Amino acid sequence: MKLVVQVKLLPTPVQAAALDATLRACNRAADQASRVAYETGVTSRNDLQKAVYTDLKARYALSAQPVVRVVKKVVDAYTTLRANLKAGHLGPADSKRYRRATGSPIAFRPQAAQPFDDRCLSWRMDARTVSIWTVHGRLKNIGFAASPDQLKTLVAYRKGESDLIFRDGKWFLAATCEIPDPEVFEPVDWIGVDRGIVNLATTSDNTNYQGQRLSRYRRWQARKRAELQAKKTRSATRRLARRGKREHRHATHMNHVISKEIVSVAQRTGRGMAVEELGGVRDRVRLRRDQRGTLSAWPFHQLGQHLAYKARRAGVPFLEVDPAYTSQRCPRCGHTGRANRPDRDHFRCRRCGLAGPADLVAGVNVRDRARSAWVFVTMPVAPGPTPA
Repeated sequence: MKLVVQVKLLPTPVQAAALDATLRACNRAADQASRVAYETGVTSRNDLQKAVYTDLKARYALSAQPVVRVVKKVVDAYTTLRANLKAGHLGPADSKRYRRATGSPIAFRPQAAQPFDDRCLSWRMDARTVSIWTVHGRLKNIGFAASPDQLKTLVAYRKGESDLIFRDGKWFLAATCEIPDPEVFEPVDWIGVDRGIVNLATTSDNTNYQGQRLSRYRRWQARKRAELQAKKTRSATRRLARRGKREHRHATHMNHVISKEIVSVAQRTGRGMAVEELGGVRDRVRLRRDQRGTLSAWPFHQLGQHLAYKARRAGVPFLEVDPAYTSQRCPRCGHTGRANRPDRDHFRCRRCGLAGPADLVAGVNVRDRARSAWVFVTMPVAPGPTPA
């Protein structure tokens, strides 16, 4: 599996100025290559490189390999755009974004991230420094800060490109590491995980991760955003951006903590992990106006991603199961009905009388569906007909 390790660079003011000039030159070159790709319809990396290589190298004072990386960045951007259009992520329903995506060349921010390969960037893990090509020459001995675990991962598994990133006045390098997948063990049972808004996650073991603190924090942030939006000043806009990033980091941290605990329990007990497949939930549900912000801020997708990749790293079996009626079906007798859930928090079967917390019942149903699904996943393939 591929894992991105991000380290913080510690450049001197002179080094930072050279890095800034390099990003700006590379992104001006990317804008030029993007205009050529848009006007000529060239989508092949080799063809686009032949068309712009000489011009970019001379006009923007770039070396050979940075020009190659710039062209690849442009081609990848158009590939992603076509994939989003094909998947319906951009369309007439979002007309402004759709026109911008299809009616003009892709533009790159002046300080957008730039990929570097090993010809342009080298690491010295023992000294915690990097050497990187810039438009002002090769910069050596740029320090970086990393944890011991990050260093071990970089030394053992770093492979491929590293992205130079400038964000919030700080410099970072994001390195790609290819970590071998451990062998997935045969589970003795499963842990079902029900995701929600009031309770972020509830497992079939009756472990509950409540979302009250996160909801309270989001409501407080929403009030602060409304106050800043009312000011309509540049300073308020900058503060709004910082608050949005802070809120995102807070939710991401909570998802990391929750997913790490659930995966560690599954690994320690030799069980697999199952969640509901909740893709397209916004398209399936119609909400009142006052509920839209809550659903949009619900970080269920990120929690599912964290559970999936942490389970993969630990060798824990992971399944996504059908979410239909998991909170309305009785796990004892199988009776399914809306009346089984009289309110959000409680479940009571109208047939056999089984009662309990609704989220726990949903987690148990997810676990039971994973048990059934795993039988088909691991079922041996029947041999084909013997030829005559």
